[in-house]
Amino acid sequence: MTEPRVLIVDDHQLFRAGVRAELEALLEIAGESSGVAEAARAIAELAPDVVLLDVHMPDGGGMELIRRAAAAEGPAPVFLALSVSDDPEDVIAVIRAGARGYVTKSISGPDLADAVRRVYAGDAVFSPRLAGFVLDAFAGPAPQAESELDGLTPREREVLRHIARGYMYKEIALRLEISPKTVEAHVSSVLRKLQLSSRHELSRWAAEQRLLDP
Repeated sequence: MTEPRVLIVDDHQLFRAGVRAELEALLEIAGESSGVAEAARAIAELAPDVVLLDVHMPDGGGMELIRRAAAAEGPAPVFLALSVSDDPEDVIAVIRAGARGYVTKSISGPDLADAVRRVYAGDAVFSPRLAGFVLDAFAGPAPQAESELDGLTPREREVLRHIARGYMYKEIALRLEISPKTVEAHVSSVLRKLQLSSRHELSRWAAEQRLLDP
């Protein structure tokens, strides 16, 4: 697998420079952005594979950027939160929004590069102290989801769980050994059955219903 192209998003220029200095010998840096609006444009123009994003920024923060990327045309990148905050509410909120991992800013450069590679490969990555928050929050399906899930076929449930983990249609197709068009058809069917209107809403619904278990 080729090294992922990374966009660094943080409103502190000195911190962005430090992250770039740590990572540029290990990964390909696609660019930097100082806020949500600038980062949304950069994602559209540069098509990074992974976005390292701060959770709290003046113009909306990481969750707003994930929302905009999900609503935009074309494939969304993988998001890895890199934050000074280890507040459980921040961790759970950004994961429910669609990030595939969350690490704190005390992480070393080599460990951060490894985390980027792992989320790009499909793993969920968390700093050790944060993993427990996520396991507790997403431990088993929520009871209110059961009746709605009963209306989905086994294949639709598989696709839904992959969507909840942040996989793109092509990645899901490879994992399930079906065509991307078939994945799209399943997603359309699930949206109709759950009365949702977008992939972003579907991802949020699946995360809220704790469907991240295998």
